[in-house]
Amino acid sequence: MSRIGKKAVAIPQGVTARVDGQSVAVKGSKGELKFTVPEDVSVEFKDGHVAVAPRSQTKRARALWGTSRASIQNLVTGVTKGFEKKLEISGVGYKAAVAGKNLQLSLGYSHDVNYPIPAGVAIATPKPTEITIAGADRRQVGQVAAEIRAFRGPEPYKGKGVKYEGEFIFRKEGKKK
Repeated sequence: MSRIGKKAVAIPQGVTARVDGQSVAVKGSKGELKFTVPEDVSVEFKDGHVAVAPRSQTKRARALWGTSRASIQNLVTGVTKGFEKKLEISGVGYKAAVAGKNLQLSLGYSHDVNYPIPAGVAIATPKPTEITIAGADRRQVGQVAAEIRAFRGPEPYKGKGVKYEGEFIFRKEGKKK
């Protein structure tokens, strides 16, 4: 039994949820999000709650049961509060700035890296060494953060590069004489 899957997703005041077959649409103050539940899982809306249950007791159905419930909960959280990821940049001369619809990154290359900001995501740079990514879709916010981090991931010797806020970088010792 899935401990997460057993719990029904409560729909708060001001949020509307619609279940149409295998698709779930949630609308709130931050926008509208949709999710298609896999065929192995059944979903129904009743009494202000969205309930998820496996159609059979196969391993795949049980695995997707809790995952589907968590994805629907992320939709509800996204349209009410939204999601946010923070990145930190460390290194001499490394900085970030928002220029129009692009994020401009100086990461030690011979050129600046321009990252086009996708729709549905807001990127802010409160400091030149901080990037804040916010949006309603948790997957999209995480994907954008991962793509920005991939331009120059943190290296283990000096810790230079782009890392998530609070991420621990395992440091290595340099060469010995």
